[in-house]
Amino acid sequence: MNIPSVSGDEQAVGFYLRDYLESLGWTVELQAVSANQNNVIAYLNDTPRVFLSTHIDTVPPFIAATEDDEKIYGRGACDAKGIIASQIFAAEELRKQGVSDIGLLYTVDEEQGSSGAKAANLHPLADRCEFLINGEPTDNDLAIGSKGTFRLRIIAEGKAAHSAYPEMGESAVEKLLDILQDIRRTKFPDDDFFGETTVNIGTIEGGLALNVIPPRAEAGIAIRLTTKRAPVEALLEEIVEDRAKIEVLSCSEPVKMLEIEGFRQKVVRFTTDIPHLPNWGTPLLLGAGSILVAHTKDEFVLKKDLETAVDLYVNLVKKLLTT
Repeated sequence: MNIPSVSGDEQAVGFYLRDYLESLGWTVELQAVSANQNNVIAYLNDTPRVFLSTHIDTVPPFIAATEDDEKIYGRGACDAKGIIASQIFAAEELRKQGVSDIGLLYTVDEEQGSSGAKAANLHPLADRCEFLINGEPTDNDLAIGSKGTFRLRIIAEGKAAHSAYPEMGESAVEKLLDILQDIRRTKFPDDDFFGETTVNIGTIEGGLALNVIPPRAEAGIAIRLTTKRAPVEALLEEIVEDRAKIEVLSCSEPVKMLEIEGFRQKVVRFTTDIPHLPNWGTPLLLGAGSILVAHTKDEFVLKKDLETAVDLYVNLVKKLLTT
């Protein structure tokens, strides 16, 4: 956790994981994703059937680790460096029990565009993997479904003019506000299994000065998908029409995952790397910590939950290997 690894700057933590896992006797590959980003892929033999996986990047800002008797605090405590630790301890326990057909996959850029997962999906080991256990903070529940995320930008163009003569210009800000109000009033399709589709207008930018009619304005939007992208995108295009341009940034659709008896189960609202790793076998999702404290200044994970996660991963892998 004390190695900063905000998305785009994961090289140092990737090197650390490589060196640590090699010291334990794992075969480790660094898969280049960009000039300073590498996925970390580790295995014990040539036919790993189950991979434990999560991401090594974090959201900004970097927050150094601290701890007390019960909790570990700091950036990545639960999202997802604490999960990495519990997965490595679980993998080492499985080795002690004679299990060797397992692997570890740690990706970059999950918090942005999942470029690491997209690269990993093309790795030759993907075709040999039967089950991928992804780690995100699920309160140690087995997530049997996760919503998708549709990220886009709406860009409105206008015409600059002196604000004393508004009739000589066209306000891109007012155009954009009208569009955003129409989006807020729209009921997007929901799903009985995944729940409600929600829309977050996360950023708004525009204008040049207080006394200038704004010639350009844009808004960044994240939609938590509970259906395929197509009907949601069609509604957006109908709302926006020719008033602005829609620029798609990224999309991952909702995913149903494997249900296993003996684990607490639920559907989660957030998105993971799983939609970008379809070649890695049947997906599962489980990890220590709460998503409600991830991305916050007070991010933490309970030490006892990390210990519980180790046992859960060990039991889950053993169940999968006997199916």
